Amino acid sequence: MAIFGPRGKLPDADLRSASRIDADDVAALLSELGYPCDAQDAAQRIAAIVDNDRQALVVARCDGEVCGLIALDFMYYLPLDTTTCRITALVVSTSAQGRGLGRQLLREAERRARAAGAARIELTSGSQRADAHAFYKACGYSDGTLRFIKRLGDA
Repeated sequence: MAIFGPRGKLPDADLRSASRIDADDVAALLSELGYPCDAQDAAQRIAAIVDNDRQALVVARCDGEVCGLIALDFMYYLPLDTTTCRITALVVSTSAQGRGLGRQLLREAERRARAAGAARIELTSGSQRADAHAFYKACGYSDGTLRFIKRLGDA
């Protein structure tokens, strides 16, 4: 078995676009990913995505509970004169990991990207997330360019 192949029964996941009623679950998942927020904060973030036709937030429900999410940003990419889809967040709850849900969410992102006419899909991942990097490579993603960040303080 591949190291990042499913280790248990694949969940029968219901994948759907998130709505404001998912705020508690989105807050918990983002906190698990290392980006703490409360339900009110998550509701505002969901609203920002729902109100923007260039963004999508998909939640995965397994056995009656939300156990994963993937966020997408569709942007015009000047060098290729086309649309690129960027995955801005992907998280599967610890209790649901190892059952193929991350792969299902990536496939859904790829399906939505193709439907939107995107020529490619990309994601970024913190340099400390070695397990995530191995997972992405196992799913067919390859190393891209280096990403440089400069944090902008309050102006």
